[in-house]
Amino acid sequence: MRVMGIDPGLRNMGWGIIDVTGSRMSHVANGTCRSAASDELATRLLSLFDQLTEIVKTYAPDCAAVEQTFVNKDAVATLKLGQARSVALLVPARAGIPIGEYAPNAVKKTVVGVGHAAKQQVEHMIKLQLPGAKLEGPDAVDALAIAITHSYHAQSSSRLADALKKAAS
Repeated sequence: MRVMGIDPGLRNMGWGIIDVTGSRMSHVANGTCRSAASDELATRLLSLFDQLTEIVKTYAPDCAAVEQTFVNKDAVATLKLGQARSVALLVPARAGIPIGEYAPNAVKKTVVGVGHAAKQQVEHMIKLQLPGAKLEGPDAVDALAIAITHSYHAQSSSRLADALKKAAS
């Protein structure tokens, strides 16, 4: 299973792709889609859409996961982040890829074991779980953490479905 994680952002949208076979994970690629702050909002969103679409075409993920938005004190920034998040949801949906959504604390808890882990702790655990991966910045690290979280949840759901099927027979 190829999993794409997306960390939404208007200026920097992180993405990361892993392959999962059983309990084994391997790094495929990661990076950051960028938009120019000087451009109009619509132009920035279109740029992110085009970049993310190209990544989906290139790596052909089987599923995707997107970090949920948290509300902060700056309402305008929260709205802009929500619009960038729409792009992060729209691109895989348009490609027919199923999408999972995870809260930031759930991602940290899954990857590090603590829901309020520091960014450095998340990065350290990503390096341990994906040895040799060249990490392309903090947004890409977050995206890989989201992909790992989705892979764990997908495996758990699959095991549960198998157990329920077996119990029903």
